[in-house]
Amino acid sequence: MADESVQVIITTGGTGVTGRDGTPEAIKPLLDNKIEGFGEIFRMISYQEIKTSTIQSRTLAGVAKGTYIFCLPGSSGACQTGWSVIKDQLDSRHRLCNLAQLIPRLTET
Repeated sequence: MADESVQVIITTGGTGVTGRDGTPEAIKPLLDNKIEGFGEIFRMISYQEIKTSTIQSRTLAGVAKGTYIFCLPGSSGACQTGWSVIKDQLDSRHRLCNLAQLIPRLTET
């Protein structure tokens, strides 16, 4: 986040409910804005794949100091699901709208 050339950070792992899953607690205090819809959409898609086990995921996304941060679960399947949610949003060609277009405005006050 300190490097202005970094626009997106994607983490994997640590989003579950056990004692060693601390990614949300580490990232939430850094966020200026949360992207609530990311977790909602992730769990909706994940439900189609793993049913109610998706409630164990505390995946999240937000903006910190002008940088998008996406926290995905650690399994390869969950990473693929997460990427399916964010890939179009990080592609400036995606229509109707996308997160990529907002990057220059993320630090507006």
